[in-house]
Amino acid sequence: VQLQASGGGLVQAGGSLRLSCAASGRASIGYAMYAMGWFRQAPGKEREFVAAISGTGMNTYYADSVKGRFTISRDNAKSTMYLQMNSLKPEDTAVYFCAAKRSWNWDSTPIASWGQGTLVTVSS
Repeated sequence: VQLQASGGGLVQAGGSLRLSCAASGRASIGYAMYAMGWFRQAPGKEREFVAAISGTGMNTYYADSVKGRFTISRDNAKSTMYLQMNSLKPEDTAVYFCAAKRSWNWDSTPIASWGQGTLVTVSS
């Protein structure tokens, strides 16, 4: 599955951004079969999990650091996933990546595909 992330930018602390991740090509036909998620990588740090959503959108899963501030959603008719980020903090600054997995058994299923990153910069 080919994934294209977008929506990053520069925002002040306390502000909001919405990231999108669109699937394209043949994979968009079976898009609802994939669990989808967001990861991020800050400068000098390892990539970390942010949020995930099941194929139907009925189940979601968040890192503690973003719980209550970020909301993951998806529109299977548009083969697109979203990450609404509110109350942004400088420590949210990172390159954000979207990813697809073939199972909602999230922690034990390998990544099937990565999107390219989109940079989010939160100024203090």
